[in-house]
Amino acid sequence: MYNKLITIGHLTKDIDLKYLQSGAAIAKGSIATSYKYKLQDGNVKEEVCFLDFNVFGKSAESINQFVSKGSKVMLEGRLIYETWVAQDGTNRSKHSLRVEIFKFLDSKPENQQHQNSFNKKSTSYTNHKEQYVSNVDIDEDEIPFN
Repeated sequence: MYNKLITIGHLTKDIDLKYLQSGAAIAKGSIATSYKYKLQDGNVKEEVCFLDFNVFGKSAESINQFVSKGSKVMLEGRLIYETWVAQDGTNRSKHSLRVEIFKFLDSKPENQQHQNSFNKKSTSYTNHKEQYVSNVDIDEDEIPFN
């Protein structure tokens, strides 16, 4: 079986960073993506998809530090199915993205006060190896929802 999801979009809220009792960091957020297409009558229709995600470890701290609501990011990971019992006793479930790699796509993160090595076409983090990766070149023309 193969489970891999890559999505590009904008954060719908600020990252929620918490620490587990073990000291491990977990960052939770939500991303909105869109897809535009033309109907037969010529009108343009847009589908918007919202997806919750979570990031663990040092990558969780990094994503929390450099992005905020509205930031454009690329997330790569695997889709997971979460279940829980709500406060009212009902069973709840949802799909979310367990992020393994993320890339900042804004030209400069909004909460960054000084210039450093983070720029639009190369910043990337990988959660499972906890290392800096710089090997993807994403052109603005390739992103369908600027």
